[in-house]
Amino acid sequence: MSTSNTSNTAKTVKIPGPDHPLTIERNPSRVVVKVAGHTVADTRDALTLREAHYPRVLYIPRKDVDMTLLERSGHSTYCPYKGDAAYFSIPSGGERAVNAIWSYESPYPAVEPIRDRLAFYTDRVDSIEEHA
Repeated sequence: MSTSNTSNTAKTVKIPGPDHPLTIERNPSRVVVKVAGHTVADTRDALTLREAHYPRVLYIPRKDVDMTLLERSGHSTYCPYKGDAAYFSIPSGGERAVNAIWSYESPYPAVEPIRDRLAFYTDRVDSIEEHA
């Protein structure tokens, strides 16, 4: 995920292209995210976002996430290709799960399909499993 601090006053907006490819595709697998013995997300409706040289990211619809396990944090970042990201922590996961999740609630048009979906840092949750 390309991010920078949101303290910039003038935000640059960039369009994905040959120099910075970005694709979003439906993920055919069932995706299950677990933290501290809890299933935080379970979906068959995940999207896979591939951006330039970054690792792929799975975006899960909020309807398939147990939002009662999450706490919105004050943290935010900015990506010139996607927009402003809001963050959530998973209190049951302890210190490691602080700001474990990000979401583009008003993404730029090029990535509109990820609107209001949640993405999880792989190193801040116990597991992100993909099942056939």
